[in-house]
Amino acid sequence: MTGLLTRLNPLVLIGIGVAAALGSPAIRTLPIAVVAVSLWVLAAVLTVPSWKYPAVCLLLVLIPMASVAWSTWLLGGRDAEVALVAGLRTFVLAWPGAVAVGYVDVARLGDYLAQSLKVPGRFAAALSAALQRVSGSWRTWHDLERTRRARGLKVRPWSMAFALLVHTIREATRTSIAMDARGFATAHRRTWAEAATWSRADVGVLVGAVILALVPAGMRLMGL
Repeated sequence: MTGLLTRLNPLVLIGIGVAAALGSPAIRTLPIAVVAVSLWVLAAVLTVPSWKYPAVCLLLVLIPMASVAWSTWLLGGRDAEVALVAGLRTFVLAWPGAVAVGYVDVARLGDYLAQSLKVPGRFAAALSAALQRVSGSWRTWHDLERTRRARGLKVRPWSMAFALLVHTIREATRTSIAMDARGFATAHRRTWAEAATWSRADVGVLVGAVILALVPAGMRLMGL
């Protein structure tokens, strides 16, 4: 575990998820599924900073994996191997992307979208601000939980959800006013917090993700 994912630019992290999703339909046999899953797991071991977050993602992915495998077994002739392949295909479809996207710095995402992909600056800045609100909501939920425990109150999800809604609306209003005050809607030339640079590690990891995505298709061409 090197923590390399935490040092990559946001577009590379999104690219990993896209590559895994696009390569997953080529997984049609058990040998291909085992090789594809093994390679993505090995790539994660070499690049994540710890197993805590990937393990959480795995628990979440197990639900659609089990659902797809069960429905395939039930409707696909009750063939255990076909059902297992379907479940492993779902793993490759969802897990690598979920792990990689979890390390995206949303504050940097707008800079890279506008400078590297030439996305309109207004859209890129608005998207970055909106995603920061989403990540902030998760922290606010934990703050509400700790506050209720400190006051000796029971954790009531519905009550906390209402408080979170009020807090989110208030923060969105503040953000909107601040952006309007800085001429967000009428600006024609924008500056960005940092330059969107691509390091050798960015390029290498993106090329590696594309190669991993092509492995199932290559194995199918070889008749495996």
